[in-house]
Amino acid sequence: MSMRIGLGFDSHAFKEGVPLVIGGLKIDHPQGLAGHSDGDLLLHAITDALLGAVSAGDIGTFFPPTDPKWKGADSTLFLETALEEVALAGYKIVNLDCVLIMHRPKIVPIAGEMRERVADLLSLELNRVSIKGKTPEGLSQDGTAVAHVVVLLESIELPDSHKKLAIHADRPSESDIEDAITAIAGQPRDITALGRKLPTFDTDDLT
Repeated sequence: MSMRIGLGFDSHAFKEGVPLVIGGLKIDHPQGLAGHSDGDLLLHAITDALLGAVSAGDIGTFFPPTDPKWKGADSTLFLETALEEVALAGYKIVNLDCVLIMHRPKIVPIAGEMRERVADLLSLELNRVSIKGKTPEGLSQDGTAVAHVVVLLESIELPDSHKKLAIHADRPSESDIEDAITAIAGQPRDITALGRKLPTFDTDDLT
């Protein structure tokens, strides 16, 4: 069994006129977080931590902020892509620890509900998800929210055919990915809407 550690970070400024979503949870607050997508900095940081743990790039690799396709996108879609990459690499989540830093809203009163939402999105038991709220004492961050995430992964045994895919295939097809995820999760997954990058041509064919 092998272990992997991933580190995620994100920050967003508060903005008038947009809803506040953190950890997939809609929060009643007069300001939301500015961003190309829905501004969910916690899911962004978790996504980056998962992708980093399996050396799959970062959130910008799959969902560049310059692409209008992801304007206003639900960040749970980003998280699903990261989970696909983790599963394809032959790993599963052991636990994650999250720190949210902001003056308002207060995270502690809603941390329990937020943990439940994140655990549900990751298909984890609640005791494998930690979310802590801190205030940026002494720092000029009144209008900013910051998230730090650390995730621990452990390897899982794959059927031989899918193990070969996970270890040796540099450019698996969408069909290969769906088969591998089905073998791991026990049910089919539709990956057509996700941000996974597949090559448009085979460089070995170049002369």
